[in-house]
Parts: sequence; C-alpha cells; structure tokens
Amino acid sequence: MDRFPNAADVEFHSPLDLTKAAVAVLDAEGRISGWSTSAQRLLGHPPEEVLGRSADRLLATAPGPRLPALCKTHRPRSTVLDLRCRDGHTLRAAVTFAPLTHQGVAATAVVAADLVALRGWEAQLALLQGLATESSVGLTIYDTDMRVVWGNVSTDQELAGVAQYVGRPAADLFPEGEFISRHHPPDEEQVMEQVLKTGEPVLGMHYRGRAPVDPVREHVWSCSYHRLVDARGEPLGLFEESLDITDRYRAQERLSLLVRAGKRIGASLDVRRTAAELADVAVPQLADEVLVDLPPAVIEGRQPPTGSAPGHSLLRMHGRTPEEFRTSPVSYPPSSPQALSLATNRPVVIDTSPSPGEGFPAGRGSDLFVPLLARDAVLGLATFRRGNNPDPFGPEEQTLAVELAERAAVGIDNARRYTSQHAAALVLQRSLLPQHLPEQSAVEVAYRYLPADSRVGVGGDWFDLIPLSGARVGLTVGDVVGHGVHAAATMGRLRATVRTLALLDLDPAELLTRLDGLVAQEAEPDAADGLSDKALGVTCLYAIYDPVGGRCVWASAGHPPPIVADAGGTVALSSLAPGPPLGVDSLPYENVELSLSDGSVMALFTDGVVEDRRTDIDSGIDRLAHVLTWQRCPLEELCDRAMSTLPPGPQADDATLLLVRTRRLGTDRVADLRLPPEPAMVANARTDTERQLETWGLSELSFTAALVVSELVTNSIRYATGPVMLRLIKDRSLLCEVSDNAHTAPHLRRARRDDEGGRGLFLVAQMSQRWGTRYTASGKTIWAELAIP
Repeated sequence: MDRFPNAADVEFHSPLDLTKAAVAVLDAEGRISGWSTSAQRLLGHPPEEVLGRSADRLLATAPGPRLPALCKTHRPRSTVLDLRCRDGHTLRAAVTFAPLTHQGVAATAVVAADLVALRGWEAQLALLQGLATESSVGLTIYDTDMRVVWGNVSTDQELAGVAQYVGRPAADLFPEGEFISRHHPPDEEQVMEQVLKTGEPVLGMHYRGRAPVDPVREHVWSCSYHRLVDARGEPLGLFEESLDITDRYRAQERLSLLVRAGKRIGASLDVRRTAAELADVAVPQLADEVLVDLPPAVIEGRQPPTGSAPGHSLLRMHGRTPEEFRTSPVSYPPSSPQALSLATNRPVVIDTSPSPGEGFPAGRGSDLFVPLLARDAVLGLATFRRGNNPDPFGPEEQTLAVELAERAAVGIDNARRYTSQHAAALVLQRSLLPQHLPEQSAVEVAYRYLPADSRVGVGGDWFDLIPLSGARVGLTVGDVVGHGVHAAATMGRLRATVRTLALLDLDPAELLTRLDGLVAQEAEPDAADGLSDKALGVTCLYAIYDPVGGRCVWASAGHPPPIVADAGGTVALSSLAPGPPLGVDSLPYENVELSLSDGSVMALFTDGVVEDRRTDIDSGIDRLAHVLTWQRCPLEELCDRAMSTLPPGPQADDATLLLVRTRRLGTDRVADLRLPPEPAMVANARTDTERQLETWGLSELSFTAALVVSELVTNSIRYATGPVMLRLIKDRSLLCEVSDNAHTAPHLRRARRDDEGGRGLFLVAQMSQRWGTRYTASGKTIWAELAIP
C-alpha cells in the first residue's frame, strides 16, 4: 500500500541515485562495455544495440574533444549532454563520469539522469533545507514515545536551544501551555496519541503558552500534527508544525470584541449597567480590569458639568448587577494623567510596572486612561488596567479602547437622557394623577396604581373621582398607549379635559363623544410626526353614579367595561362591547345603565391589571372577578388581593385599579315636591322648604334656602310649560334642585339700576357655594349647594 496516497508526484530519491539513474561503463577507447536496465529505461536502447559500440553514437551532437577527455579523467566530473533516445528525440541529461581501475584495466563509469528531473529534485531538497534552516514555521519531530527527536531552526529559536529538549516529552516544552481550540482534547499528549493511533492529521489547532525564549509574554500558535511512517508503513513517530499567530489572533480578538461590544454595550438604558457592560466586554481580552468614573450629575440623569476642574468630584462605579451597584468618590489632582486625559480629551498611557528593586519582576503593568466623550461633552473617565499582561497598550489597542469608550459613552449618554426623561415623566405623571380622592357620601373608594417597569418607561394610565351635582359622582379610568413624557402629558391633558366636561353634567356617552372630537381634532396637525394622541391610542371609561336611586350609567371608548359584584357577592360582567378608542372612528358611544344595590362593589381598571405577555385578557378578567366575590372585605384589602394576583416579574404596562363601593341615600335625607306651574306655588315651595329644614335640624339655613328655592322655582314657573319638581337633599351640604321641561338655561347677568328683574340668579350665586344647570332627557335641572354650618 502506498504510504503517501496524496503525494504520488513527490520523489525523495535523487535522480542520480544508483537505483534510478542510467548507468553505463565505458572502456579506455570509449566503447560501451556495460548497460543497466535503468539506462535502457531512460534512453530506450536495449543492451544488444549499444554494447561494444562507441558511446559517441548516443550523443545528439558531435562529441569533439570533450568526451575523450571526460573518459580519461582521474576524478569524477559532471557535465550536461544532449543524448539521443531510441525513439529519435533528444534528452538533456546531467552526466557524471567517474574513473574505474581494476587489475590495471582502465574504465569509466557513467551515471546519467534527466536534467529536468534532477533540477526538480534539487528544488525539493532546497525547500526541505529552507524549512529546516530559514522557515518561520516551527517543525518538530517526535518519536513514538512522543519525545523530541529533532527541531528546525525556528523551533530551536523558540525553545532557546532545541538540543536541551531532545529525548524529553512534549509536555516539557511549554509546561503551562494549553489548547484553546474547541472540539479537541485540551492536552497536547492526548492529541499526539490520537494522531499516532489513527494516522489522521490534526490541523490548525490554536495553542496558547509562554515560549522558553520569551517566558513573560503569552503567545498563540497554530499547530498541526502528522504521523511519520517508514518504508514498510510502520509508525516512526510524528512531526508538528507550529506557526506563531499571536498578532493575527489578537487582531481577531479585537474584531470579535468590537462585535460583542456592539451587541452588549448600551443596550440597557441604565448608566450603572452600561458601565458594567464596558468592563464585562473589555476584560480579559483587552485589560485585566476596567474602572469607570462618572460625575454624580450623569448618574442622576442630569447634564454633565461644564467648566469645573477635570477629575473633580467623580464617582467610581462598582458592581455588575443592580443588587451589587454602589459608588465611591474619587478625584484626580490637576497634574495627574487622569486629569490630563480629561482636559485634552485624549487617551493617556502610563507604565505602572514596579522596578526590580521593589521586589517584583520588571515589565508587568500599565494603565490606559480614556475620556468618555459623547456629543462634545465629557461624561467621565474609563481606566483600562493591566497587571498580569506585561505588554503596554500599543497604538492598535489604544484605538480599540477609544472605540469601546465611545460606544460606552454613547450608551451612558442615552441612559442619562432616558433617566432624565423617565424622571420627568414620572414627576409629571404623579403630579397629574390625583393625590387623594375626595370623600363622598355616595361611594367609598380605594385604588392602586402600579407603574410599568422602569426599563419600559412611564405609562399613560389615569383615574379620577369627580363630585357632581345632586350628590352624584363621576368615575373615570383611562389609558394612553405608549410610554414616556408624551404619554404622561397626553394623560394629564385628557384627565383635565374629562374633568372639565364632567362638570358640565354631560352624560357618559355625550362626554366621550365630545372627548373623541377633541382628540381627533388635535391629532390632525401632528399626524406626520407620529406623536399625536390618535397615533398613541387612547381608551377611556366614564361612569356616573346617583346615590338617590342607585342608578349608574357608563360608557366606554375602547376600554374594558367595569366588573360589578352586588351585595350578595354575585359578579356580573358586561355583555356590551366597548365603543371605539378615542380619535379612531366616528361610531357613536352608547350608555349602559345599571341599578346598583347598596353595598355593591364596582371595579374600574386598565388592561395592565388583567393582561400581560403570558396570559390573555379573558383569564385576567376572570381572575379579577374571582377577587370581587370577596366584596364584603374592606376595599383596601380587596385592592391588595387583586394586585397580588398579577404575574410576578416586571410590568410591561401600568396597572390601575379603582374599586368603588356604592351607597344609597336614605329617604330620610331626600325630599321631593311636585309643583304646578303657577306663581302661587312659589310660597308653597318656601313653606315646604322651611318645614323640611326644621325636620333635618337645619332651621338656621331656612332663610337662605327659602330665598334660593324661591328664586329657582320662580324662574322655572316663568319659562316652563309643565310641572316643576323641587328636590332637597341633605348631604355634606344642602342641595336644592329645581327641574322643569324647558331646555333653555338661565344666564347670570348684572342687572342695571332701573331693571325690574334679572337679580334672582345673582342672589343665588352669592348665597350658595356653587350652582349650575344640567340637562336631562325631559328638560333641565338648576341646582345650588348651600354650606351646612
């Protein structure tokens, strides 16, 4: 079997070797007396055609005097001759003439070979010699016991003399070395055993270690192993090729480090985490340690200071996780290299290696200071420190460190800006949400607001309780899709708008219709920038509860409907689908009317309470409905139970929950009087009012209340065509309401001195806390509130 099946054209024997070369013997007269089979193979002449004949016949050119002279030489001589082959073509051959003398008989041995083949063999020999003496590729031969047999000049230089390792095992060459290529045994001896056993070469493995000639620095070699066999195919050992690729390997590491930096640095939008990401990426490939120093303003999300002394009042970042994050103060003198780097906006390298007299080996340690620059502002300083690596930071490594610092600076600045915007949005949102809800006789309320995870940003949830006329309350919950300052600002604007419209005593469907028109109108100019309310998406639910009759009316603009649990714990879900979100469509909104018993609990909520990435909204609604079956519990406890059912982990959206327990006003606190539209009924209204106030123990309000009722009833009788209804409600204040079938609202005006009328509403406004008009399906109601002393 061929020992070298993949190298059929490689010949290691010289063409002048006696086993291959053409050999002939010439006598003293130049006749051929001997002819080898290799001569016949080279020139094609059989022995019977050449023996006894002159050798001149084999020359393609006239011999001249040169051939006899070569035959009579007393020492070997070599020349180039053109020989005639049997088939007629000419072969240029390298020919050697060597004198022979035997028992006084002179003869000449002639050895010939194809000149082209000889020159090719000589080139191969030169190649082998070059590999042994001049190549930068290290070649080492091991025997079957994996002991060093031979090494070329490159190996000799790396080992500081290969002779001292001859006969020693391979492990002695680099005692601390290791393979860093994957999918191969980490031990060199195991790799060599595998090659000897299988005959399969192992190619291009990366080996890291310290060469004996340079024990301080780590090098990386690309190593390949091949088995050596003898002529019979028996293993002789193996040889190793090794090429120092330290520079190329470090360049590849720098490139992969930049790729890794692009993926990892600045992805968190957190200043502390970004500083930790820079250290994680740079260690240990570029430095043994990375320190990041930032001004307090940058950490807090404010603008970096300008005009102060470089390096003054910085904080050093510590920790890799939020649980470990901490800072420590640090400052640099004006003459320090750190201050120089910050002042010049350039990297500065210093040698920190101790001198030999200090008891440490020289040449170990250097620091590289790189300013963190972003948008022409200095955000801090990054220190790349080497303690174990003796190589100083070279130009390429300084460029790499600067690029890493630039990426980190952009990430830190983005995180700073995000922190600033997030803090501003959070303050804005907190200021726009109600700090406390006013106590009302009609309802008892409790609420919870759980903001979204800070990495997502401040959301746009809002809720409110709005006192209305007639002891009624308005309840609203809304959600602006999106996060950040714009979502918070939109939320605040919409909440204020809802409150304003609610004070006009609009029914829920009418309020949402007007709100929808305002959102659509505001969306048109800003549609191109993608920041409009319509682009964000807005949902809202508004409800009005009347404690006199227990009537609740609500309407929804794309918002989840309320969940109601009656006093017995039975939970009811609305079957009516919500209307479209605000600003999206022109479909009308519909009122839904509920009759709530005393003690019912109604839940108004945003989708963050019932929906997340892991569960659908129906499961969340069922979960909240189950909590409401415990409606007899205090509302604060119910809120806690509802929020505890949220999935653990960071919230992707704000979660807002408003629980309302309804109360009804007893008949002893409400008095109704139906009056015909006759002027004489004004006196009856005053009398009945005074009598009712005496019953309630409010006689001191009789004069004021009678005057207000008189003016309101007089105004209704004057302009209405049907019966007039007078209602008195004893609540936290005394409520006086007069209803009629007219749809025109009275207007407050200042009467002139000679006017006979126009002073009634002025008196009402002066004598009441507040007053107003609300419209109903059958007409209008004018109301006034009087403070109870």
